[in-house]
Amino acid sequence: MTLLNATRIGAIDVDNRVVMAPMTRSRSTQPGDVPNEMMAEYYAQRASAGMIITEATQITPEGKGYSFTPGIHSAEQIAGWKRVTDAVHARGGRIVLQLWHVGRMSHPMFHLDGKPVAPSAIAPGATVWVVDPTTGRGGMVECPVPRALKTNEIARVVEDYRLAARNAKAAGFDGVEIHAANGYLIDEFLRSTSNHRDDIYGGPVQNRIRFAVEVVEAVLSEMGADRTGIRFSPFIMQRGMEDSEAPETILSLVKELERMGLAYVHLAEADWDDAPETPEWFRKELRASFTGAVIVAGGYTREKAEFMINSGFVDAVAFGRPFIANPDLPYRFAQGLPITDFDGDTLFGGDAQGYTTYVALA
Repeated sequence: MTLLNATRIGAIDVDNRVVMAPMTRSRSTQPGDVPNEMMAEYYAQRASAGMIITEATQITPEGKGYSFTPGIHSAEQIAGWKRVTDAVHARGGRIVLQLWHVGRMSHPMFHLDGKPVAPSAIAPGATVWVVDPTTGRGGMVECPVPRALKTNEIARVVEDYRLAARNAKAAGFDGVEIHAANGYLIDEFLRSTSNHRDDIYGGPVQNRIRFAVEVVEAVLSEMGADRTGIRFSPFIMQRGMEDSEAPETILSLVKELERMGLAYVHLAEADWDDAPETPEWFRKELRASFTGAVIVAGGYTREKAEFMINSGFVDAVAFGRPFIANPDLPYRFAQGLPITDFDGDTLFGGDAQGYTTYVALA
């Protein structure tokens, strides 16, 4: 089975091509958004993945948009993540940290002035998961109109990414993945619908990709190109991201990433029933422009993953929800065992139930 063959993603040797996709689970210790022992157990249980991509992790308090998500900007958070990486490495796994700034996908309670930041002051028309501090209950709430970043502030945000990469290295991660998908800050800069700037970061494509290029360069200076990946969602148009030029914009950015020698590109593909398919022309263009590894995620079955790898379009496939209830997913694929469904009520927040309580068959 090709899916179970070893390969190399940049400088990272992986035992199989079954990647664990990043999934927000909101289990960090409060206050402080600190990774904990329960999270270490959760990721260690899934160490048989060829590579684990962690849940999205905010690079700064400004970059937070959901309750109980972990950070990578404090000494306590670095120490917490070190427990996670040690646990995964003890079981022979490989793990990379997803670096996250939510941009306008946030809530006033996370910001001193009540204003998330974004390229432009345009609300996303979307919701985020927030826990009410008085009741302790979580729910989806509307995002407000954000504050547009001033031109002289952008260098500070780029520096936040650089420091986060340095912290990830100190925490023992094998690499990092820059989150540039799903309507978060970098994606907001890329799209003309969310970026109405008239400075060097807005307007023409080369201006709209400038922020992403600067972020990548900053991260590479700490982690190295061969241990850095990036995630895009070119055909997902939710959260006010309807931009028909997005695929071509991302391909223009990919050519810059090829020049920098990035380890991999990770495509977040939609996983709902009537979602748009990633067209073959885009996959061909991506392969023609980028010589690093390509990872895809989005409702893939074992059979579809095998087909995509054998087609030559991708090198590995990331699985999200199947990894929740099946910590030994590669073993189940290898043995042709049933894939257990997960409890949707325990996805966000809570305790060990529905988090570390799923049983491995291996």
